[in-house]
Amino acid sequence: MRIRQITLYHVRIPMVVPFSTSFGDMYEKECVIVELKDEEGISGYGELEAFPLPDYIEEFLVAAKFIIEKVMLPQMNSWEFSHPSEFQSRFSWIRGNEMAKAAVEAGLWDIYAKKTNRSLQETLGGEGKFLDVGVSLGIQKNPAELVARVKDCIGQGYKRIKVKIKPDHDIAYIAAVREAFPEVLLMADANSAYTSADFDRLKELDRFQLTMIEQPFSIRDFTLHARLQKQIQTLVCLDENIRSVEDVEQAYQMKSCRAINLKMARVGGHTEALKIVDFCAKNGLLVWCGGMLEAGIGRAHNLALASRKEFGFPGDISATDRYFNEDIIEEEFKLKNGRLAVPQKTGIGVEISKKKIEKFIDSKQVIKLG
Repeated sequence: MRIRQITLYHVRIPMVVPFSTSFGDMYEKECVIVELKDEEGISGYGELEAFPLPDYIEEFLVAAKFIIEKVMLPQMNSWEFSHPSEFQSRFSWIRGNEMAKAAVEAGLWDIYAKKTNRSLQETLGGEGKFLDVGVSLGIQKNPAELVARVKDCIGQGYKRIKVKIKPDHDIAYIAAVREAFPEVLLMADANSAYTSADFDRLKELDRFQLTMIEQPFSIRDFTLHARLQKQIQTLVCLDENIRSVEDVEQAYQMKSCRAINLKMARVGGHTEALKIVDFCAKNGLLVWCGGMLEAGIGRAHNLALASRKEFGFPGDISATDRYFNEDIIEEEFKLKNGRLAVPQKTGIGVEISKKKIEKFIDSKQVIKLG
């Protein structure tokens, strides 16, 4: 297989409501849709998930797009491949930039699945037509507003609730939710908002029977996480500082966590994600599929990956209308009894709406390869 053309669609999709975390508010989903086209005219799609600013991790959208356009694509000129996993070894010389890699590799997996007449789900080893999913709620103005949002999500059927927290927006908020919904699967996500000075505050969360506390400390820390995990019964989950299977191995050896939030985009693509899934399964770490507020392309990729049997915990793969009034795909993802349908058609199983793309487009760039 050889890629002959790449189109980059830079889009901005308005969000239904702002999404607030410890590092700021998001009012729109800004991303780049990567369309690869091979010598037979088959298109494969990936979604560049890097945020506009380097606040989640170091990688950010403009820089990641530059890496794709100016570094990766020239190296793909006349490159022939037989399997998408070959992409990882070919571009291992590029340090970091995992989201840029993931966006291109995802398109290769889509093409490969289409050429072999299989769904991406089948190609990645997934199974089942429907998937239990959870929802992630941003930081609210007060506990009462959070309880109201949780009630609405439970009413819609979501199987698990994740609440964003930060200092002074944590204990009272979690307590209010737990009092109102004593049985709900509930977890807290800090996005690295805490320091060692906050140990007692974090330990207090242990009394609320949370399924896990996600990424309380910095994105390069393993020692503080290990110290906290030793002192609480609640599972500590790592997110931002997991970029490769080697990071998971280090976390496991240091006992920094008992759960991994696996985001395909953050670890460089499906090839590395599958390595992490295998390691977690063999070593008793809970692994689940996280989200980056994806549009329809990224959501389809996540559903295919999360349908593997190792993912027993509902991931952050909400319905389209949780974030957007309108997406960029023809048939949007709808929640039914707390579950989403996993696309069964060949490739990622969804069709891009060029009409919707044009509605949200900021720029379009077509690049021909030899």
